[in-house]
Amino acid sequence: MSLFAELQRRNVVRVAAAYLVVGWLLTEVLTTILPTLGAPEWVSNAVILSFAFGFIPAVILSWVYELTPTGIKKEADINRADADLRVSVGALDYVTIAGVVIAIVFIAFFSASESTDDLDPDATIVSSESVAVLPFVNMSSDEDNEYFSDGLTETLLHMLAQIPDLKVAARTSSFAFKGRNINIREIAEALQVAHILEGSVQQVGTRIRITAQLIRASDGYHVWSESFDRNSDDIFGIQDEIALKVGRALSASLLGASDETVVAGVGTDSPDAYDLYLQALKQRATFSHGGLEAAEQLLKGALTIDPNFLDAKTELASNYLHQLETGLMNKDDAFAAVRAITDQVLEFRPNQVGARAIQAYIRAEPSVVGNNAETLADAIQELENLVAEHPREYQARLLLSKILQGTQQPEKALELQLAALKQDPYNARIHYEIGSLYLQLDDLEEARTSLIQSLDIEPLQPNAYLRLGDIALNSGDGVEFLKQSLKAMEVDSRDHEIPGFIAAFLYQLGLNDEADDFRDRVVAIAPTSAIAYRIELLRAAGSGDEDASLTAARKVIEDDIEDRQFAYGAAVQFLLRNAARRGTVDAVSAYLEQHAPGILNIDATAISPRFLTAQMVAFDAWYTTLTRDELSRRIEKIQAIAGTYGVDLLQDPGARVNVMAMQGNVEDAIELALTEVFTRSVLLDQNWRAHLSQAQFVPLIADPEIQAAIQDWEAEEEAARLRVRSYLLDLSTAS
Repeated sequence: MSLFAELQRRNVVRVAAAYLVVGWLLTEVLTTILPTLGAPEWVSNAVILSFAFGFIPAVILSWVYELTPTGIKKEADINRADADLRVSVGALDYVTIAGVVIAIVFIAFFSASESTDDLDPDATIVSSESVAVLPFVNMSSDEDNEYFSDGLTETLLHMLAQIPDLKVAARTSSFAFKGRNINIREIAEALQVAHILEGSVQQVGTRIRITAQLIRASDGYHVWSESFDRNSDDIFGIQDEIALKVGRALSASLLGASDETVVAGVGTDSPDAYDLYLQALKQRATFSHGGLEAAEQLLKGALTIDPNFLDAKTELASNYLHQLETGLMNKDDAFAAVRAITDQVLEFRPNQVGARAIQAYIRAEPSVVGNNAETLADAIQELENLVAEHPREYQARLLLSKILQGTQQPEKALELQLAALKQDPYNARIHYEIGSLYLQLDDLEEARTSLIQSLDIEPLQPNAYLRLGDIALNSGDGVEFLKQSLKAMEVDSRDHEIPGFIAAFLYQLGLNDEADDFRDRVVAIAPTSAIAYRIELLRAAGSGDEDASLTAARKVIEDDIEDRQFAYGAAVQFLLRNAARRGTVDAVSAYLEQHAPGILNIDATAISPRFLTAQMVAFDAWYTTLTRDELSRRIEKIQAIAGTYGVDLLQDPGARVNVMAMQGNVEDAIELALTEVFTRSVLLDQNWRAHLSQAQFVPLIADPEIQAAIQDWEAEEEAARLRVRSYLLDLSTAS
């Protein structure tokens, strides 16, 4: 008798078939269900290995033993003619058939389920013509050589992004995985790409070995790989050579294009200039004072080496816009520098998206000065066109978002940023912008989530901590505001405005001694900054010294301080409110006109943003001197000017209550104040006593419900004061 015939006689074949079918079925079921129950990956692997290793013992046991209706018996003790034994043998066949049927049903069910998931309109479809370039690993003994491996990665990203029809994951998201032990498939899923390009760089003496490999994420298949051995005499040339070869290989492998695919280099022939440029990008990532200043110097160094390095010029122009945003530069200086730089870029590269976007943005800003709404509309349209034509260029999207946010269109700005996040999910800046927009929309939880995600990616962002502090104020948590502000000050010790924010908060809370410590820091770092002038006025007002307050306010006007952090507007407001109380509005108005001609001229053909702010805060004084008809005319005039630019001055309920009170609509003003103003935390308007002391609010203050609401605010303020003082005392004791 042959071996196979003997295996059949002893039912070894039946047992093996049943084992394989049942084992495969159980493996499929368990490995599908276990992950949904939260089991770690090793449990599924253990199930598979257990069934695999159990196969051989099962076959051996089936050779020696037989399953009978009366139990398990040795082969030598069995009568093959027994009818009951044939029933047991048939049962094995039924088990096998049943297992196959169940497996088919199971596979069909989950295939249908997966197909249904694929039809989900919100599901992201990963294009097969997509790739992420991971930072090449520096395998040299000298860590300083990492700039070359990072530079090679940057070059590859820059060049591959130019290949038509090839989707390349954004640089920020690719670099987010640097140094992290995550498998290729997970990275590809996170970045929504089908392929991963990775590699390594090793330098020994004057020789450099570079390996690059293109991996299909779905199965780990190596679509393409190559090694390069070169001398390090021309590092930059090596980068270009490898980038060009990889680009052509990718184009051929993924797109079916010819080997003649042409991609442009990074715009400079100097490796030193390019190295400084890369360092600048790294410094800029935090958007801190120190980071932006360092990036500026690095970019200037790159341009000293290569004055024609246009990408460095565009980045420098962008840097100046960020410096304007964070208070390092004033608007006039920043715009003059930005305009000159982008003019140079566009002269040689007329279609450079970043430079075009920057110029459109700075054209939009001065339009407020000339009351030219058409200029603003044209700039917005140009930015919208750039975003539509170049959806993966974040600069245009960011600047358009900034304008929309400034013209009170946060919903549209949020749509732009959420679309950018899909393209670049690990970009800390995008998460920060989304958090800021959610905060503007009063969605505090979404704002907090986005800002924390931003800090998880880039923990050295002072502005993200400040936004978390703003969320704390919205929640009435002064201690948390301080904690987040102190974190911001810790990561960016060169930013003079952060201690200024803390000092302003403490002065208005009545904690003058505690505030002085932070005020001293501001004065030491930036004594002529707008925030320094602002806190001097708050300090004097908080101490109750009216003469010192008047001196501080006049100094702002006479030194012609910019209206950053409401420094100029607060000084005008204090002077006019004091004049209204003393009956000297005309004299103070003449003083303001002397130092700032046209400042209170509501009918001027062109109103600067600073003068517009001054006119908005002048209504408290005008209420005491003008007729109601003239006051109403001026209110409508200011609203119309602001509305031309998409800004609704009455969006804030406090402003609406003020206008209602001025117009004598007392009942509606009281109702709005009770439902939308006093329901907010008192910490959102720490200057509330000065506001409510104005003449137009006298009828409101007399209302019993308003009186009760004021008492509630006083109690909340006192509780916040005690908690903040205790927290600062604990900090002082601990240090």
